[in-house]
Amino acid sequence: MAKDDKPVIINIKNRRASHEYSFLAKYDAGVMLQGTEIKSIREGNVNLTDGYCTFDQRGDLWIHSIRIAPYSLGTYNNHDAMRTRKLLLNKRELKQLAGKSVDQGLTIIPLRLFVTDRGFAKIEIALAQGKKLYDKRNDLKEKAQKRDMERM
Repeated sequence: MAKDDKPVIINIKNRRASHEYSFLAKYDAGVMLQGTEIKSIREGNVNLTDGYCTFDQRGDLWIHSIRIAPYSLGTYNNHDAMRTRKLLLNKRELKQLAGKSVDQGLTIIPLRLFVTDRGFAKIEIALAQGKKLYDKRNDLKEKAQKRDMERM
């Protein structure tokens, strides 16, 4: 990187999540990546829209259905775009999430993927509850009212 180049800030958001879910708790989790995945993340080739998290028998948290596109300059060693990736959290946070996620109607979804100052990829996940149709309508009304008040 040359002296004049500014570092590119990577902040990929799941915009649909706030419309579909109400968030109960948020956590920042590290992600175990392979080879060229971090390069593809720095290019911004990530889709979080359909992502969700599950626990395995050992109590580890895994993220499914996020797409990190293959690196454009990668060789035959390029990664699989839709593979499941392990999330890194403290044992205390894992126990909290595991205990709360067994409640009916709660799920763990990714909100945003970002790269820290030290160069590590992290995912902000949330314990979420699905919204009903009337909740979505109320949110849209509140947004419209807030917009009108700001115009005045």
